Amino acid sequence: MTADSLPVPPIPSLSMEPLSKASHGPHSLLFKHLLSTLLEVLRLSTLALVISLEAILVLQKWKPIFHFLLLSIFVFISIIEPYFRSSTPVYLVDFSCFKPPNFCKVPPSFFLENASKLGYFDKESVAFMAKILTSSGLGEETYLPPALHCIPPKSHQQESIKEAEMVLLPIMEDLLCKTKISPQDIDILIVSCSGFCPSPSLSSIIINKFSMRDDVRSFSLSGMGCGAGAIAIDMAQNLLKVHKNSYAVVLSTEILSIGWYPGNERSKLLINCTFRMGSAAILLTNKNEARKSSKYKLFSSVRTQRSFEDKSYMSAFREEDSEGKLGVTVQSDVFQIFGEVLRFNITILGAQILPPLEKFWHGVSTIRKRFFEKSREIYVPNFKSVIQHFCLPTSGRALIREVAKGLKLGENEDEAALMTLHRFGNQSSSSLWYELAYMEAKGMVKKGDKMWVLGMGTGPKCCSLVWECLRPIVDESIKGPWADSIDRYPITP
Repeated sequence: MTADSLPVPPIPSLSMEPLSKASHGPHSLLFKHLLSTLLEVLRLSTLALVISLEAILVLQKWKPIFHFLLLSIFVFISIIEPYFRSSTPVYLVDFSCFKPPNFCKVPPSFFLENASKLGYFDKESVAFMAKILTSSGLGEETYLPPALHCIPPKSHQQESIKEAEMVLLPIMEDLLCKTKISPQDIDILIVSCSGFCPSPSLSSIIINKFSMRDDVRSFSLSGMGCGAGAIAIDMAQNLLKVHKNSYAVVLSTEILSIGWYPGNERSKLLINCTFRMGSAAILLTNKNEARKSSKYKLFSSVRTQRSFEDKSYMSAFREEDSEGKLGVTVQSDVFQIFGEVLRFNITILGAQILPPLEKFWHGVSTIRKRFFEKSREIYVPNFKSVIQHFCLPTSGRALIREVAKGLKLGENEDEAALMTLHRFGNQSSSSLWYELAYMEAKGMVKKGDKMWVLGMGTGPKCCSLVWECLRPIVDESIKGPWADSIDRYPITP
């Protein structure tokens, strides 16, 4: 990757894939797509049948009692049908985001000054990182851990443990304080961190520090990239389907001291420039009594990946360079590959949540392109017909805008992602929660609104979460990570 390749190439059209193309993905997702489509056809067919029978009854001048019976049966089926399809509800009670201390702030000028003093970066590498920082969309107040403020940076095991405790323990305490639950109440614990996997695990560190129960079901996810936060939620909701009347806590972060790259291969320098401190803690439950107090309910979850393709699998890879220095190689076509992963994901998501009319127009455009006008683009469904807010991956300003363009979002609908990137940088798997915190602090989220939380990471993999707001969100502007800066945003990045 060269400096000339810095501009992000256009992401392929994000229209939903035809079923024949979607069939190259996992069979279970294809089955869900087919089942959703079949249920939609069955529902419309039932409606058409009822209308036809009603017309016959009117023409035959049958007694009103028959009209009443027919309509009653239809209404009854319509009422009970969602109960047969619905699974165990999963509620998001509340969440917390870590606000790093001010002494961790790293303006771009300070970052470049330190980089030039280290001795192992040549002038071309420093100039390359300066160009990345200029175009990335990061502001002056992002944060790096204390270990990376040192000259040279400290990247050994003990420093990484200190960093993990620094970013995870405070948000766990804050979440417990917010929700008024005890560590002993937690039944499931999931900690996601892509690049740092110590032994004992990060989940064991949390269990030890908070003296949690001996039967808590704990998991540590590593190597899942920036999509790990959303994937951990998907994992938690599957566990909550099995373990009734339970609380699940998900912690998401990235440990940066272990991931610092001290070499000069440009494809590995991107991580140094844009990744910054951050962590989030989320409390989920399937307890029925939690509905009134919870902020959100999980409306839909779709997880896809394309690791079965060699080209996709190698698009972002942790490896040693020619001098034996470890770093993450980001290929120049990684964003195009992410576009393909996202397109397959929204094919499944669209089948689950889009209204019948949007599905109809997409189907018509697919048939037209395949058999009549091959040059025409397939219709991109209007996800805004069911979703009011969007939390997009914060891998860079250009990527955010390309994803928003591909989804045909409005001018301000990528605001949360762009402002989070500017204020906090790319915080890997926890960025999505800072975006949601931004929306809450701005008073954007209303009761009944739905938001699409989109996680994408190396593998490559994609996980879409759609949440429904259950209650008014108030007073969030005076607490959380945005409390001291929300009045300054939005700005023109």
